[in-house]
Amino acid sequence: MRLLLRWTWYSILLVLIALVSVQFWFLAHIWYWADHNPESTAFMRERLEILREDEPGARLSFRWVPYNRISTHLKHAVVASEDDKFMDHTGFDWEAIQKAYEKNLREGEIVSGASTIPQQLAKNLFLSGRRTWWRKAQEAVITAMLETVLTKRRILEIYLNVIEWGDGVYGAEAAARYHFGVAAAGLTPEQAARLAVMLPSPRSYPPGRDTVYLQQRTAKILGRMNYARVP
Repeated sequence: MRLLLRWTWYSILLVLIALVSVQFWFLAHIWYWADHNPESTAFMRERLEILREDEPGARLSFRWVPYNRISTHLKHAVVASEDDKFMDHTGFDWEAIQKAYEKNLREGEIVSGASTIPQQLAKNLFLSGRRTWWRKAQEAVITAMLETVLTKRRILEIYLNVIEWGDGVYGAEAAARYHFGVAAAGLTPEQAARLAVMLPSPRSYPPGRDTVYLQQRTAKILGRMNYARVP
């Protein structure tokens, strides 16, 4: 009995050490990315693997550009669309989380989320798109790390450079060229708003595609862009 108890505690200790080690691994990467640019993300690697199942030579469209070479219109559009309290919260929009929880409770299933830009970045950099309690818990821990280590400007800079904007298309520069044939710095307000609208479902909008929803949502984002605060 004593031997079994000893082995149980030993196993628990090993699991705790492993969990702590993983958190330090995440934290070390975030510290490094404070002044170095990520070359890829977990989402990029996962998508590239899928693309290469059909086309072994497939490559992602991705090119990093610094913050000052990304259109101010796009910064305002993305914050207005994805996280209008970005400059005020510390990683979590608790009011939005409460509303999403109540809506999901009424529907009896998960139909609404409340992920902030830091939460989305945490998921994209390190995790997967699968919805599990473990992944959400880990996402929350990484989000807190991002907000502690990085500035708001750096969080938004990384986010705009790694988020998906088409099948295999990642970051503002690749997105601007893929959808509009211009550099990220040259995006107009309407182009920026359209890109922001695409974020929740980026593979649904190949270049040139237009829908009533896209038009209406773009107009709405255009009307909110001037009120969005960005770093």
